[in-house]
Amino acid sequence: MNNLLFLASKSQSRQKLLEESKIQFRLIEQNLDESKFDFSLPLKKIVETIATQKMDHVILPQSNKENDFCYVLTADTMGENSNGEIQGKAIDKADSIQKIKSYRNGAVTGTAICLEKRIFKAANWITEKRIIRYAQASYIFDVPDNLIEWYLENGFKDQSYLDVSGAVQIEGLGAQFLKNISGSYSAVLGLPLYELRKSLQELGFY
Repeated sequence: MNNLLFLASKSQSRQKLLEESKIQFRLIEQNLDESKFDFSLPLKKIVETIATQKMDHVILPQSNKENDFCYVLTADTMGENSNGEIQGKAIDKADSIQKIKSYRNGAVTGTAICLEKRIFKAANWITEKRIIRYAQASYIFDVPDNLIEWYLENGFKDQSYLDVSGAVQIEGLGAQFLKNISGSYSAVLGLPLYELRKSLQELGFY
C-alpha cells in the first residue's frame, strides 16, 4: 500500500484534483454523523473539527503484512457569507438559491485537511503521525437572479448542488460568475493542493 493515498470523501471535485495532480488514491468510506456538530463555532474551527472527526471514523481495508503503512486523507469544506453566517450544504433548491444570493456581497470558503500516516501492527492500523492544515479564500460569486436556476440545472448533475457547500461551484460553468478571488483557489474547490503537497512530503509520501 506504499505511496497510495486512501481518500475518505465522495467529493467529485476532490477526486478530480487528485487525479490532475497525479496523486494515486483509492476511495474508502467514513461513517461520521456531521449533523451533531456545533456550527456556531468559527469557520476554521468547524472544518478542522469535522475533518479530524472524519479521520477517526474512516473504514480502512485490512493488511496482511506487519509494519505495512498507508496514507489517509479526510477533508471538510464550508463557506461563510459576508454576514458571517455559515453556509453548509443546502437542504433543497430554494435554500440553494438563497445561499447563492448571499454570496454576491462576498464570501469566505475554507477547507481543512487531516492527513495521517498509519502503520499496520498487531492486526490494527496505528497512527504514526497526523497533520491538520487549513486554507481559505475570499471571493465574490455573483449569479444574476434570472440565471440562478439555469446555473443549478446546467452546472450540476442530478441535483448534486445539494452536496456542495453553499451550492457554489466556481469552476466549470460557474467560473463565469466568479467576480474575484483572493486566497487559495483549490481550497474553495474542496482540497488545498499546496497544503496537501507539503503535508504529503512531510510524511514521506514522495
